[in-house]
Amino acid sequence: MEITGPPGTIRQAKRLRREMSLPEALLWRELRKRPASLKFRRQHPAGPYVLDFYCDAVRLAIEVDGEVHERGNRPALDAVRDAWLAMQSVRTLRIPVREVLSDLDAVIRHIVFTTCGEPPPPPSAVPLPLRGRIEEVAQPWRRR
Repeated sequence: MEITGPPGTIRQAKRLRREMSLPEALLWRELRKRPASLKFRRQHPAGPYVLDFYCDAVRLAIEVDGEVHERGNRPALDAVRDAWLAMQSVRTLRIPVREVLSDLDAVIRHIVFTTCGEPPPPPSAVPLPLRGRIEEVAQPWRRR
């Protein structure tokens, strides 16, 4: 079952896709590679909300939270949102911006562990022929 939102939320989601923050863009670059064969959507409308990332197969919402989520009434609003999502059988995984910016690989491993229940192999388990190309793959903007 797919969750979606009203027309106003859909328009907002389209706008947010064009205006993603740096941490969201970095995480999206990795999630669109389908880790553990999971398909994620970005800025997905869900009722009155827009989810940063959503995987329908495991009914998981991923929210990238900056400092603003720790101030004022924001924690209470986030709790209401998470409760609404839980009533729709959607789990919410909140990831701090600082984690995305400091260790994106660990964030992806955490997401895979949360969804699949088992961690992916550590980087040292990467087959030898690929080891020399990891930096090349991780930084596609570099000219060769």
